[in-house]
Amino acid sequence: MRNAAAEGRPVLILAGGSNVVIGDAGFPGEVLLLRTRGIEVVRAHGESVVVRVAAGEVWDDFVAYAVANGWSGIEFLSGIPGSAGATPIQNVGAYGSEVAHTIVAVHAYDRQSDTVRAMSPAECAFAYRSSVFKHSDRYLVLHVDFQLTVSAESAPIRYAELARSLGTEAGDRVPLSLARDTVGKLRAGKGMVLDAEDPDTWSVGSFFTNPVVPAAVRESLGLDHAPYWPGEGGTVKIPAAWLIENAGFPKGYAGAGVSISTKHTLALTNRGSGTTSALLDLARTIRDGVRDRFGIELHPEPVLINCAL
Repeated sequence: MRNAAAEGRPVLILAGGSNVVIGDAGFPGEVLLLRTRGIEVVRAHGESVVVRVAAGEVWDDFVAYAVANGWSGIEFLSGIPGSAGATPIQNVGAYGSEVAHTIVAVHAYDRQSDTVRAMSPAECAFAYRSSVFKHSDRYLVLHVDFQLTVSAESAPIRYAELARSLGTEAGDRVPLSLARDTVGKLRAGKGMVLDAEDPDTWSVGSFFTNPVVPAAVRESLGLDHAPYWPGEGGTVKIPAAWLIENAGFPKGYAGAGVSISTKHTLALTNRGSGTTSALLDLARTIRDGVRDRFGIELHPEPVLINCAL
């Protein structure tokens, strides 16, 4: 990275690539594939451990490792593709859990100051699917420190769909392995686990984030009948999938070689012959349709490289 900066060469850092959309023309520079490995307990406090994970570790492998060792806190994030170092970049989350709930430090190379820094959660500026790292090439994540609870049981269940699948109530805990297995089955049922034979899984996962708006805006738009989750500061989070479906874009809605997944409205899939251009055309059609119907702007969740929505 130092040599590239000194010589003015553009470099793209790519780990798993599972949340990246790259333009049809490719990237006009060099690609550095991150393949670092290592999982190490750096502190143990009886009821908790701090585990340092190399950025190139496969995320789901680390989740499986934590569950096998009786460490609770990330089991609801099972089945998410990509690397451990990518998780803080967009504050990866699912089923009521986010990595920000367990991250205590992100060790990153600061290209601006040419130093390696251990950044606190406050410095990371975690927010919904966002952080100081997203849409910025200043930092290269090297390691991430997670503080996990030593327990054979999961964290309290926060997500209603997961609680229903487990036959429990919100706030209950279940064995770690049961939580992991159930989340895996839910994700597979939505086409969110890669299957080489199933085009519904050929995607970057959820293409749009769930919009967060003031509660008053939801009411003024006539969306009192829409599902929502209460947020902070009088805001509500409206499911993007509901907005898309009710704006006239059902599962299976197709473009040229691309389509909305038949299993999950938020997944825009390549059916085998799609291009990035066609994918973004479909995304624009959906975004514009939701804005015209509801007055709400949808924003892409993946990182767009050498292309724009």
